[in-house]
Amino acid sequence: MDAWTIKSILSWTDTYFSQRRIDSPRLTAEILLAQALGLRRLDLYLQHDRPLEKQELSDFKALIRRRTAREPVAYILGRKGFFKEQFKVAPGVLIPRPDTETLVETAVDLLSQIKQCGRQAWVMELGVGSGAVIISIANACPDHLYFGSELSSVALAIACDNARAFARTPVSLFRGDWLSAVAPRAVFDLILSNPPYIPSADIELLEPEVRDCEPRLALDGGKDGLDAVRTILAQAGERLLPSGRLILEIGFDQKSLVKTVAERFSWVTELDFIKDLAGHHRLAVFKK
Repeated sequence: MDAWTIKSILSWTDTYFSQRRIDSPRLTAEILLAQALGLRRLDLYLQHDRPLEKQELSDFKALIRRRTAREPVAYILGRKGFFKEQFKVAPGVLIPRPDTETLVETAVDLLSQIKQCGRQAWVMELGVGSGAVIISIANACPDHLYFGSELSSVALAIACDNARAFARTPVSLFRGDWLSAVAPRAVFDLILSNPPYIPSADIELLEPEVRDCEPRLALDGGKDGLDAVRTILAQAGERLLPSGRLILEIGFDQKSLVKTVAERFSWVTELDFIKDLAGHHRLAVFKK
């Protein structure tokens, strides 16, 4: 056949991905081809008749094989767009989700209120993963002090890379299991986390991109999905200032169970739930 052009290889890949039930086949084809060619997606249309060189075709085929093996696109690219940046990601690091931007927006709103009172807040994220959440918050509200812990050394290294690349205000990151590595006398205005909250039995029901590729440590929340939530609630009471908040991302169907769990902790004086853009209760906000 004639040489493969950008247009023809995109059409072929769209069909190939569709037959293999790859999500968003056309979009995925465009993203991977742009990566292989070092172009923007827009350039694919501006240069649609351009023939591919042999090495370019070989590079693109290698990306196709990785995607059909159900490797997440974010791992293939080595980055994931979140909030206002393209954060570095890699195997062993949870890929940031659009739903979690609600966590950033809620934290920014609370910190803006604190700034209006003329105070500098201490902010702590537990389980930073790629660092996308705490870095995004710090960039949006640079007048506060930011800290983050992460148990996985792989994820912590990626978070540190992202902090060096994207943080426009200092973010102190360290290895630790929730709040256990924080000095006993350290107290915060805001503690936040996107903890593992998927029930163990549901892990095998996930898409293979998640089940087989993303870190189980960041997904598995135990029998009912709330093991980490209980641990954080047990530790957070002594680490929050009066009127301080703990914000946790939760599963879309966990509101009632979280309310029941929260009743066991006397330091919780208020509990609110915030919906994401899809209308699901995505955040639980605990006030001391």
